[in-house]
Amino acid sequence: MSDGLADLSGKVAIITGGGRGQGEAEARLFASLGARVVVTDILEDEGQEVAAAIGDSARFTRHDVGSADGWAEAVAFACNEFGRLDVLVNNAAICAVAPIVDQSVDEFERMLRVNLVGPFLGIKAVVEPMKAAGGGSIVNISSQAGLQGLAGYGAYGSSKWGLRGLTKVASIELGQYGIRVNTVYPGMIDTPMIAHLNVRRRPGGHPGSPLNRVGAPEEVAALSRSSHRMAPRMSRARTSWSMVAPARDGFP
Repeated sequence: MSDGLADLSGKVAIITGGGRGQGEAEARLFASLGARVVVTDILEDEGQEVAAAIGDSARFTRHDVGSADGWAEAVAFACNEFGRLDVLVNNAAICAVAPIVDQSVDEFERMLRVNLVGPFLGIKAVVEPMKAAGGGSIVNISSQAGLQGLAGYGAYGSSKWGLRGLTKVASIELGQYGIRVNTVYPGMIDTPMIAHLNVRRRPGGHPGSPLNRVGAPEEVAALSRSSHRMAPRMSRARTSWSMVAPARDGFP
């Protein structure tokens, strides 16, 4: 265990988009705390490398989060490999920045498919195995773009605002089964998604943010773990409002 975070021994987690960035950090942290993790991603080489680096407590499976069949296969894989399912981290996401007048319908729909329909399908897919396990935890990774309007983020922001609403409804519906559903709202995080931007993790690397820097994937991973730990009595009609380094643009 590390940093005072609680033991996850005996728990099994699926982490989408686990081949790099925040998902990789979440997979490594959860495994370090004793969980067995299923890393999923469409990036096969990266995902396999992460699982191999973690060791025997990790598996990788290729997984398109926008596919209902893909979700059925990923959940079956986790249950077959590790015998149960306790945690889902809906981390996979894509982002493209453009004014509304310049953004195509195809691009808008593609972002909704990955960022919003994907978590919707994931929630549906994990309910029965989590009920069988006696309860569980779903952590949806949203964004500060899901809390405020930002020019250029019409599609991305819409998907993340939608994820916020989906989380609230799911927490009400699934609380009766002991399944907690929470959301993390990171600001700008140092991942490949923002590699093209001129920002740095060091102090002073992102003027205008409260921390004066971009956040680290490991910080979001710790928040994901904290969201998972929320007490069962808090599960119904509640979501987390965890935030990391809120910034003005370039959200994860």
